[in-house]
Amino acid sequence: MSILKKISILFVLSFILMITIGSWIDNINSKRMDNLVKEKYLKVIEDIFRNIENKNYINTIFQRNQLELLKDFKISNEEIIYEQNYTFGHILILKKTFDDEFIIKINYLDEEYILKTADEENLNDKTILNLLVFLDIFTLLLIFLYILKLLSPLKTITKDIKNFASGDLSTRIDINSNDEIGTLANSFNNMASSLENSIKTREELLRDIGHELRTPIAKGKFAIEKIDDFSQKELLKKIFSDLETLTNELIELEKLNLTKLNPTTFSAETLVLESLGKLYLDDESKIQIEINEDFKINADLYYLSIALKNLIDNALKYATSFPIIIKVDKNEICVLNKGKSLSKEFEYYLKPFTQELSQRDGFGLGLSIVKKIVDKHHFQLLYSYENEFNIFKIHFTNGK
Repeated sequence: MSILKKISILFVLSFILMITIGSWIDNINSKRMDNLVKEKYLKVIEDIFRNIENKNYINTIFQRNQLELLKDFKISNEEIIYEQNYTFGHILILKKTFDDEFIIKINYLDEEYILKTADEENLNDKTILNLLVFLDIFTLLLIFLYILKLLSPLKTITKDIKNFASGDLSTRIDINSNDEIGTLANSFNNMASSLENSIKTREELLRDIGHELRTPIAKGKFAIEKIDDFSQKELLKKIFSDLETLTNELIELEKLNLTKLNPTTFSAETLVLESLGKLYLDDESKIQIEINEDFKINADLYYLSIALKNLIDNALKYATSFPIIIKVDKNEICVLNKGKSLSKEFEYYLKPFTQELSQRDGFGLGLSIVKKIVDKHHFQLLYSYENEFNIFKIHFTNGK
C-alpha cells in the first residue's frame, strides 16, 4: 500500500472520529443547555402562576428576567423542549432552531402570555465550543493537504528511479527543495551520474576487449590454413573455435548487465521458431514441437530467443535419446530431454562456468545467460525431473 493511501486512510479515520466526537459533544451540550433553560424558566412560570392576578408584579417578573411580551406567534420550525398541561392552563417552552432564544407560551384560563427570552450566555458558550470543533476539523484538513503537498514529489522520485532501474541511465530527478526530499533527489542525481559514467566506461572497455580478443583469433584462424598437418590443423581449429565461442558468450553475458530491453508483443510459436533459427541443426528429426495452447508474450524477442536457444542446445547436447520435446502450453514453454537427472541443485548450474560433465563441449555459460535474460524480463526459470525426462521451463508471469 502506498504512503498516500495510508495517509488518506488515517485522515479519513481521524476525520470521522473528530466529527463523531464533535456531534457527541454538541448533543450533550444541547441537552445540558435545554435542561438548564427549562429549570430556569419553570421557576419563572411558577412565579407567574402564583401571581396571575397581580398584573404589576407579572410585568416586574418580565422585566427582571428580560422577557419580551409578544402579541402574536405561530409555531413553525421551533423545537418543543417542554410541554405541560394543568387543570386550568397549559405551558409550552419552544426553542428556535439555530438561535439562542426561547419562546414561552403560557395559557391560564382566559389569560395568554407569549414571551421571548433574551439570548442565553450558556448557548453562546455552546456555539463557541462548536466553532472550536469545526476549527479543529478544518485544521486537520489543512494538515492533510499540506502533507500531500510535501509527499507529492515522491511520485516523481519513484517514477524516475524506476526509469533508471529499467536502463534509462540519463534519468535525473528535477526537484528543487531544501528539505530531506530535496537532499534525496540530489543524492540520487549524483549517484546516477556516477553510475552512468562508470557504465559507459565499462561498455567502452568491453568493446575494446572484444575487439582485441577477436583480432588475434581471426589471425590465428587464417594462419591455420597454411598448416599441412591435418590433425594439427583440426586441433588448432577446435582451440580457436572454442576461444571465439568463449569470447562471444562472455561478451554476451556482460552485455546483459548493460543493455536496455526492447519489448514487443509476439506469440510463443514465433519465439520457438526464432530460437530454432539460431541453431545449427544437422537433423531436424531430433526436435519435436508440441503447441498445445499458443499465447502472447511481451518481451525482447532477440534476447528471449537466445535464452530458449540455449535451453534447446543444452537439451540436444545432454540427451541420451531423441527427439527432445519443445512444449508450448498456457503461459509457459518447456524443453524436455531424456537423460539422467542433474546431480546437483539446479541453482549450481545457473552460475557461470558450471557444467554437469567436464568432458562435454562448452564452458558452462549457457544456463547463466538464460537465467540473466529470464530475470531481466521478470519471468521464471524452473527445473524438474519426471519420467526420466529433464524439464526446463520458462514461465511467463506476464504472458497473456
